[in-house]
Amino acid sequence: MQFEDLYQPLSADAKARAKKVKLLICDIDGVFSDGRIYLGNQGEELKAFNTKDGFGIKALINSGFEVAVITGRHSQIVQTRMSSLTVQHIYQGQEDKLIAYQELKNKLNLSDDQIAYIGDDGPDMPVMEQVGFAVAVSDAHPLIKRLSHYVTQMPGGFGAVRELTDLLMLENGKALTTQGTSS
Repeated sequence: MQFEDLYQPLSADAKARAKKVKLLICDIDGVFSDGRIYLGNQGEELKAFNTKDGFGIKALINSGFEVAVITGRHSQIVQTRMSSLTVQHIYQGQEDKLIAYQELKNKLNLSDDQIAYIGDDGPDMPVMEQVGFAVAVSDAHPLIKRLSHYVTQMPGGFGAVRELTDLLMLENGKALTTQGTSS
């Protein structure tokens, strides 16, 4: 099975970049979620996450890839969700995402071309300009789409992360699975 059979055509450049990836870094708001933040009367914050994205992340990790999140906000919801998906590298409250990116790159001893990043807006731009495979969700800001090597068919919070995990797995010769633990 090829990626194109499931989603959309993939350029030769995007295929070549995807084949080198060892680490996927994701933004949270607008990527794992649809970007909306729900606030309750008691000040509680709620976010919705897509189980398809969660399944894709678990499958990617189980296939030997590293996964990280770098987000500008800090939320216990994010910590809980990412921990439940066995994401080992969680960077929250990062106003300058490049600092976390450099730390993670050094910690895992990776080069820029071995790293993919999926984002949706301005704070993601500095990291997306560094990585070997920059990906924007379909509803990302136009500037982010313009600098990306691939734009997902799916919007943030509605399967964009799963689309990217499928792309990475298929382009690296890993089988997609429809079975596994809950996501």
